[in-house]
Amino acid sequence: MSETVVVVVPDADILASAVAARLVIRIIDLQAVRGDASVVLTGGRIAARVLQSVRDLPASGAIDWSRVDLWWGDERFLSAGHPERNETQAREALIDALPLDPARVHPMAASDGPDGDDAAAAAARYARELGDARFDVLMLGVGEDGHVASIFPGHPVGSETGATAAVHDSPKPPPTRITLTMPRIREADEVWLIASGEGKADAVAAALHGEDLPASRAVGRQRVLWLLDEAAAAKR
Repeated sequence: MSETVVVVVPDADILASAVAARLVIRIIDLQAVRGDASVVLTGGRIAARVLQSVRDLPASGAIDWSRVDLWWGDERFLSAGHPERNETQAREALIDALPLDPARVHPMAASDGPDGDDAAAAAARYARELGDARFDVLMLGVGEDGHVASIFPGHPVGSETGATAAVHDSPKPPPTRITLTMPRIREADEVWLIASGEGKADAVAAALHGEDLPASRAVGRQRVLWLLDEAAAAKR
């Protein structure tokens, strides 16, 4: 059974710094043991601040970034470079500043990519690229409705059993997305659930109390780590 840890810090700024510091140390430790590390990125405002904090941490210089694999938990199915894509956000906040191996950066396809506007084909392409890739740390933002990645409460994508899925008629714009499925999320060694602000408090409390939400089902094989600011943790 995986371990559940809840960490609460005073505010969003400290949360971003704390998550970044944990991530940097985790990557350093993983590389000390086996040389490589694999991280799944998420999107959203707090995620961008986390990545900016990683970029600014002096300890990031201890990481061999050429031996880090970066994946994404979900993506808005928009054209390459669109400002609302999680990839675009991550590149601007961190990736473009790092000496990464481009072959180890694995964005989900854009709507003007090799599969055109066929989201299902693009999702299948990502599943093939994933193969049996190991996820050391999989980061997820928690939505106000308790969604994670692009798995929304009550949406059919929640019952998908493959590695990836196309999401149509998303309750949040844009309507078409690509996401890892819950079974693939649960294969990660560690799942980190990150939430900031009072708007997340109800969803955080519900998930921590075991209500049937995507956020409550996102559990890593070894550990699930809830990283919250005081506002998001207020009702737990």
